[in-house]
Amino acid sequence: MESLNTSSEEGFILVGFSDWPHLEPIFFASISIFYSLTLFGNTLIIILSRLDLRLHTPMYYFLSHLSFLDLCYTASTVPQLLVNLSGLDRTISFGRCVAQLFIMLSLGGIECVLLVTMAIDRYAAVCRPLHYTIIMHPLLCRALVVFSWVGGLVNSLIQTSLVMAMPLCGHQLNHFFCELPVLLKLACEDTGGTEANLFVARVIILVCPLVLILGSYAHIAKAVLNIKSMAGRRKAFGTCTSHLIVVAMFYGSAISTYLQPVHSYSEREGKFLALFYTIITPMLNPLIYTLRNKDVKGALWRVLGRGTDSV
Repeated sequence: MESLNTSSEEGFILVGFSDWPHLEPIFFASISIFYSLTLFGNTLIIILSRLDLRLHTPMYYFLSHLSFLDLCYTASTVPQLLVNLSGLDRTISFGRCVAQLFIMLSLGGIECVLLVTMAIDRYAAVCRPLHYTIIMHPLLCRALVVFSWVGGLVNSLIQTSLVMAMPLCGHQLNHFFCELPVLLKLACEDTGGTEANLFVARVIILVCPLVLILGSYAHIAKAVLNIKSMAGRRKAFGTCTSHLIVVAMFYGSAISTYLQPVHSYSEREGKFLALFYTIITPMLNPLIYTLRNKDVKGALWRVLGRGTDSV
């Protein structure tokens, strides 16, 4: 426990990408652009889903919450990463590190459950179209979002408590934020028991939602194949493709990071993978959902036209 007390007093040094100093200016410029696009795209979806009455549907209600999560996700890591890349400050206090770990695990867990609710929405829309408005009642939608937040927060609290209960040796984190596997590598004692408990928590928040999503889409695929018209099939598949792409990107990176043993975790590869799920995925989500979406494009033109008329 002496090592833990020292860590709590002195904090940690985030190595970031200092191993490649010649790449830091390129990373800084690129990440600044990506961060700006993320803020713009996700904020735009939230604004449009609030202002345009035609987007007041369960699908866009959940999508606006996903955009809010992506904004929080990037805000909890990217500003610190930019400061780190500029060389101004590479340190983080113990308290901020614990808070960041809790926030990142919370947001990730919330998104896991939220993606399930979005799959349920698509299932109801494709497989139960005549009862869709009854099934996806506003009260149920709000309850599903609340359940997503509670589930993510509780799971994160359990994982953070388990990690912070271990004595930590050293102050250097080979990452650009307080990532769970990197902190486990600083443990002074055998982490076998803690890793087993963490694995159970990760399976609950990662694998169980993924199984539900895949089950929902198995039923959706079966229902779509029973549609006789090609136009009807394309429309049904079109409403689900965007969500499936987001699910694949999110769960692919999350599973490869959090479901592998700590001893096989590569900090060097982990940093680049973390760039993908903390920066690239939140930036791409608005594009994936809106690129071929006539509803969002129409809402944008209506809002812009309203603003022009008022001027």
